[in-house]
Amino acid sequence: MSKPIIKKPFFVFNPKSYLYGNALLELANVADHLAEKYPISIFVTAPFADLSAISKSTSKIIVTAQHMDGIEPGRGMGQVLPESLHYAGARATFLNHAEHPMTLSNLSKAIIQAQKLGVLTIACADSTQEAKAIAELKPDIILCEPTDLIGTGKTSDENYINETNEAVKGIDSEILVMQAAGISTANDVFRTIELGADGTGCTSGIVKNQDPKQMLIDMVEAAMHAANTQ
Repeated sequence: MSKPIIKKPFFVFNPKSYLYGNALLELANVADHLAEKYPISIFVTAPFADLSAISKSTSKIIVTAQHMDGIEPGRGMGQVLPESLHYAGARATFLNHAEHPMTLSNLSKAIIQAQKLGVLTIACADSTQEAKAIAELKPDIILCEPTDLIGTGKTSDENYINETNEAVKGIDSEILVMQAAGISTANDVFRTIELGADGTGCTSGIVKNQDPKQMLIDMVEAAMHAANTQ
């Protein structure tokens, strides 16, 4: 099955478990409008039970699961079946997030199963060394994000961004690199894309803002502005 085409710069709205139901659906529709308005890929993650509703309500965003296991139909009670996610409308998935780490073996199996279904993979790496190891597994995107910066409002420094960008591209130039640690403002988005990341994203900077819709709009527009100035 063919995968969605990723248009750079891409932006990932990852509300984790802060939002669900109608509140999440409302912001997903805002993201869908932005993805139609601008030449940018926007990923929106959702709890598993919300994936189908979001998929049916949108047409431009890339609906994204929070996790997926590398299993096939059959045994696997409590695990997340790739075919089930695809049926629900997910066309991308996070893997090995700091809040749901995976062994390298399980990560490899999940990437293989996702590739069979045409599901994009966003694999997370805490360090340059981990990013290099994961790059050998050929996910579509590697999120280079130091765990200790997640949710702090402190972004990765320029050296880390440059080092991890180069490390991943040096192994496979086709893998896209996402930098998203501590992103909390539109300026953070602009800086990260300007420094050479293929994409970025945000959680708390949007969901905890007084006006989440406007912050989502501001961040997507900042990504576009940064790309246009390169």
